[in-house]
Amino acid sequence: MTSIHLILRYITSANFPVFNHIRPRFNLIRLCRSYSNEARLFDVNNRINKRTRQKLWNAVLCGVLAIGSISIGNPAAQAAAQQVFQDTTSSYAKDAIAHLVKAGIAAGTSENTFEPKKAVTRAEFATFAVRLLGLKPVKNNINPYNDVSINAWYYGNVAAMTNLSILEGKSQGVFQPNASITREEAAALLVRMLKQSSKSTNLLSSTYNDAGGISDWARPYVQTVYQLGLMRGSDGKFRPHDQVTREEAAVMLDAILQKKTWSDQLKSEDQLGIQLGWQYNSSTAEFKKQIEQSEANTLVPRWFFLNSSMKITDLTDTSLLSWASATDRQVWPLLGNRSNPDLTHQMLSSSANRAAVISQVTSYVKTYKLDGINVDFENVLPADRAGMTAFITSLTTSLHALGAVVSVDVSPDLGTDWTDAFDYAQLGAVSDYMVLMGYEEHWNGDPQAGSVASLPWLEKSLDTMLAEVVRAKTILALPLYTRDWSSVNPAASSWDITLAEQGTRARASGSVRRWDASLVQYVIGYNSNGTPRYIWAEDSRSLSAKVIMSEERNIAGLAYWYMGGETADVWNAISNASRFESYIF
Repeated sequence: MTSIHLILRYITSANFPVFNHIRPRFNLIRLCRSYSNEARLFDVNNRINKRTRQKLWNAVLCGVLAIGSISIGNPAAQAAAQQVFQDTTSSYAKDAIAHLVKAGIAAGTSENTFEPKKAVTRAEFATFAVRLLGLKPVKNNINPYNDVSINAWYYGNVAAMTNLSILEGKSQGVFQPNASITREEAAALLVRMLKQSSKSTNLLSSTYNDAGGISDWARPYVQTVYQLGLMRGSDGKFRPHDQVTREEAAVMLDAILQKKTWSDQLKSEDQLGIQLGWQYNSSTAEFKKQIEQSEANTLVPRWFFLNSSMKITDLTDTSLLSWASATDRQVWPLLGNRSNPDLTHQMLSSSANRAAVISQVTSYVKTYKLDGINVDFENVLPADRAGMTAFITSLTTSLHALGAVVSVDVSPDLGTDWTDAFDYAQLGAVSDYMVLMGYEEHWNGDPQAGSVASLPWLEKSLDTMLAEVVRAKTILALPLYTRDWSSVNPAASSWDITLAEQGTRARASGSVRRWDASLVQYVIGYNSNGTPRYIWAEDSRSLSAKVIMSEERNIAGLAYWYMGGETADVWNAISNASRFESYIF
């Protein structure tokens, strides 16, 4: 299959809807799968790999430019690109302004005016930053700031930047959205946007006459933007506390676009890897809707369970399989033991029973043409360690013959007998994926109230597993739930709640919240019938930090327990965190 044929088929597929009128029914995945020499272009989820996609996209752009006859974009965007402002003709920033407006990053203050000398507010700069970085507004269910209305036009942009720690408040819960941004504040934002390390400050005094007026916290940032060529100052002065004007902001941001190595990063495609979503307490129709509203590309319905006669219950819903296939999603049904240690021991300790179960599972995979199986055996006895490894080894061999994969759910290895049955190194070697269930730091019934998954605990848990399991086989599961704790008797009166229920409590009259920087999550306090209760919150902000941490380790993907427990804003936050972390400036 020649490269040009591949390009033509790719650009006329659903990957580029603008070309659908040319060849609307190409299915590139199935077409290229018939060519064995092209198999290397695809990952385990049948998606064309990142490098190839980027090359094809570049080819598409070149082709469009050469042909000159295909118009991409909506009429409003085209009109904005051609907009001429009456008040920018004499501005030193007129070209930069035109570039940003054409790119959809900035807009005029009216149809014919840009007001280049007008000061930029903190909210406006946040909006520019979101657009330049190719991110999505995130309307956090828990508002980070007391002085930012969730109905404000800029709320989603301010929250998006806060989730990524690019923007910070003036103090705990205070953002001052309408305050003008100062030059030293802008320097800090630019450095964080570009993920640059702060430089030493030993050159500031020789560079600027007013270096002594630069705030101590801002000095490394000012030094860095100077060396990057993003901000200079004038007449030997940096003017750290002066307001940034709209034309100044345009020049700063356009400088980023004009540096090819940076702008190429901003044009790259999102690559989330495996995004596994577990079904729980939902019908098939509800599960479909939850998946549609999420980033999940791999479904785990609760279909197969071990029973006392060594038979596997079959709860398969073929309508979900048809829907998943039509929407290019994989299905790895759950094979569970319902946390029954005795029944699990009966199966794992007998080679005949293991073989019988594997035969049934293999038959189901073949009959339903499943993409894989997600093994979720919990509360397994330490004595079954060898049996567990033998079971996964044989199951993987059997399913590989059908082209299906095996993933194994495991708890963090904390050195207790809860995980003694799991030989992480051996299971990681023989299976396709190990799914680390990154929650239950403080479990339901724990005598000590606390977080379900604080970032330090999660980071340590993941690193412990990565010492034994390769990154390419590791999936980190994040909690889309949290726990409501009593301060009087945590063990007896704590219960799981969804993120929506958490938000309702956070907004209730009399509730208080604070951001715990050490745990990287909010702690919410409220009273119920005179008893203080506490929630260590999981929300878009805390989950963003967890996603970034996982992306830094270049693992295979993420999983979510459970679909439907989240609030809608979480998915844009996860997408942003993954995209931002992928940038290498």
